[in-house]
Amino acid sequence: MNNLLDFNQSLPIINEDTEFFPLMSQEDEEEMNNEQTPEVLSILPLRNTVLFPGVVIPITVGRDKSIKLIKDAYKGDRTIGVVSQRDVAIEDPAFNQLNIVGTVALIIKMLQMPDGSTTVIIQGKQRFRLKEEVQSEPYIKATIDKFEEIRPKADKEFKAMVASIKEMAMQIIQLSPNLPSEASIAIKNIESTSFLINFISSNMNADVPVKQQMLELANLRDRAKMVLEQLTAELQMLELKNQIQSKVRTDLDKQQREYFLNQQLKTIQEELGGNSPDLELENLRERAARKKWSKEVKEHFIKELDKLGRMNPAAADYSVQVNYLELVLELPWSEFSKDNFDLKRAERILDKDHYGLDKVKRRIIEYLAVLKLKNNMKAPILCLAGPPGVGKTSLGKSIARALGRKYVRIALGGIRDEAEIRGHRKTYIGAMPGRIIQSLKKAGTSNPVFVLDEIDKVGNDFRGDPSSALLEVLDPEQNNAFNDHYVELDYDLSNVMFIATANSLSSIQPALLDRMEIIEVNGYTIEEKIEIAKQHLLPKQLDQHGLKKKDVMLKPPVIEKIIEDYTRESGVRGLEKKIGSVVRGIATKIAMDQDYSSALTKADMETILGPPIFDKDLYEGNEVAGVVTGLAWTQVGGDILFIEASLSPGKGKLSLTGNLGDVMKESATIAMAYLRAHSQKFGIDFRLFDQWDVHVHVPAGATPKDGPSAGITMLTALTSAFTQRKVKPNLAMTGEITLRGRVLPVGGIKEKILAAKRANIKDIILSKSNHKDILEIKEDYIKDMSFHYVTDMKEVIDLALSNDKVKDPIDLTIRESVNKEVA
Repeated sequence: MNNLLDFNQSLPIINEDTEFFPLMSQEDEEEMNNEQTPEVLSILPLRNTVLFPGVVIPITVGRDKSIKLIKDAYKGDRTIGVVSQRDVAIEDPAFNQLNIVGTVALIIKMLQMPDGSTTVIIQGKQRFRLKEEVQSEPYIKATIDKFEEIRPKADKEFKAMVASIKEMAMQIIQLSPNLPSEASIAIKNIESTSFLINFISSNMNADVPVKQQMLELANLRDRAKMVLEQLTAELQMLELKNQIQSKVRTDLDKQQREYFLNQQLKTIQEELGGNSPDLELENLRERAARKKWSKEVKEHFIKELDKLGRMNPAAADYSVQVNYLELVLELPWSEFSKDNFDLKRAERILDKDHYGLDKVKRRIIEYLAVLKLKNNMKAPILCLAGPPGVGKTSLGKSIARALGRKYVRIALGGIRDEAEIRGHRKTYIGAMPGRIIQSLKKAGTSNPVFVLDEIDKVGNDFRGDPSSALLEVLDPEQNNAFNDHYVELDYDLSNVMFIATANSLSSIQPALLDRMEIIEVNGYTIEEKIEIAKQHLLPKQLDQHGLKKKDVMLKPPVIEKIIEDYTRESGVRGLEKKIGSVVRGIATKIAMDQDYSSALTKADMETILGPPIFDKDLYEGNEVAGVVTGLAWTQVGGDILFIEASLSPGKGKLSLTGNLGDVMKESATIAMAYLRAHSQKFGIDFRLFDQWDVHVHVPAGATPKDGPSAGITMLTALTSAFTQRKVKPNLAMTGEITLRGRVLPVGGIKEKILAAKRANIKDIILSKSNHKDILEIKEDYIKDMSFHYVTDMKEVIDLALSNDKVKDPIDLTIRESVNKEVA
């Protein structure tokens, strides 16, 4: 209210003839509001003040334009428009540098001061809103619209607010020794509520932007509330200042001096924009009133807020409690984003972002269809399982975009602390909520698409087992009441769409695996990789390296060469890196102004990428018995596997080499035992098993090999070696066997078939139970291949071995030993 001093000091320059009414009655205000507002006004910019309706203020005019405007208006109807400028540093503001809302003013008196300056007494009439500039020289003229004020009902709350404003204003005058007591009498005698608020707004100790904000509030109740907030802050400041001054009048010992300095520091912080504890509590309470949450959450928040009000702001737990309440307020309780049920649009988005993956896309469309019909469905827990680089994580982004939901990703790889999922208790130092709650706060909605990346790489140690903590999160029957240790309130996760990704299901806890719907994301065929490279990878790399589409052109045969000679993977991550290398090579040529052809050839690939890294897995035809081609699955896709069996004179010893794992060793042992037991069925003399040592080898001994896929391959190789019957050409097989000779199904069929196709193998022997896996592969990819489905090892041998025998001394040895026995 310091401006009241300046106002009263200006009164002596106004004589008895001046039309000056500092205290406006209700009738005067109504008459002023009913006055006609001119359509065009001369606009006077003000730097350091804001004029309110009904208020009389003196202003000193210094600009040439402003002096010209005042003189012209004074000679006329004395009516001008007064608008504060946005930037006080501008000497000559333009029309667009003025605030939109101003006040129509009446020039009461124009005085020439002894120092040569011009002082003008003006009275505000009505608010207006600027429309268009009519002229800019010699001063601004503009068209205006009347700014209507909204008068609230005089209910008890509003009357109490106005009474509080009056009382606070008088208290501030009493506490401020520099303000005259007449100001208190003037405020007390004001009858008009609107004029009271305008009068105090004009004279309070506030910055121009704050006053301008008050002027622009159309609702009188809102303006009264803002004035009350400003007066409250100023009164608290004066009371604190007087309190501090009264304390420092006594002898200042060390403790009193420190307290004084801390209080002064607190005051300075509040002046710089800090909030007092009371204001902070009020702010939290107001924000809570706007939240839509359950009765349980509301009661818990009020209880914790009351607890904060009883705490000492200097206590260490005060900031912890504030942080907790802030988190509870910021969580999206009952706040949901609207799902987009345009299924055709969802299909277009999924097809645009990802080539292939028909099974996954179909499952997402099914989810959307059910949600559209029912409009209330527990979100399924999907687990996308497949090798690296096939697009599992990026598929989550596409799903979120198709649904119109927020996208959140949590990397679970390497997490070992259970608190990362469930949060810490508030009693711990540095406690914080778990990643689930933190991510929901970040998303701002309770139904985002949540991608739990690398769920198979979650670890555990003495701090707990995060996999067990995830059981509650990923159980559709339980996650509607997920309890985070930090929040201590049940949070409903049933509307969240969880999508987990994993490279291998074997390392996932069985109970956790049971809660998820497994969707296998298999590797891509060469044809699919070519299309992905054309549609996604090459445009992305061109954009990242600042090149245009015309700068690099890769035809399908060239892309196929990159795929076969420089990558060996199920996904396309390595392919993207190689395409990036090609693009960088062209970018270098362009930057160095070297000549090159944008249509790259296969020869260019060897120039840019170097010699081929991988040899194509071509089938190796042979005339040797005991060599069989198997099909194997690796983490980077399918591969063909050669299994060799040879015999040497001995005592029936079985040797296994080739860096085999326990499962493959067991497969070889089972195959040997089955062959011994059913030797007559395959035309093998049982005495051979005691006279010859068997050596089974899998080439590439430096590469570890394991898995259940080589059972029938082992048995076929052993049978071929003992019968000396050659394996039919262009044939491969995969499957596991039992001691009874049954052929069991195996996994990774699509990757294995693709590996066989790369090796130009035409015939494949599979378990009959794997027929369903072949049906999931597009017919175009396997149209030149033949599949033989078997249930018994006898069928495998009949299909795999030809009737041609290889000339070998084994038969001679048998005949000689038999002849000796006969003799």
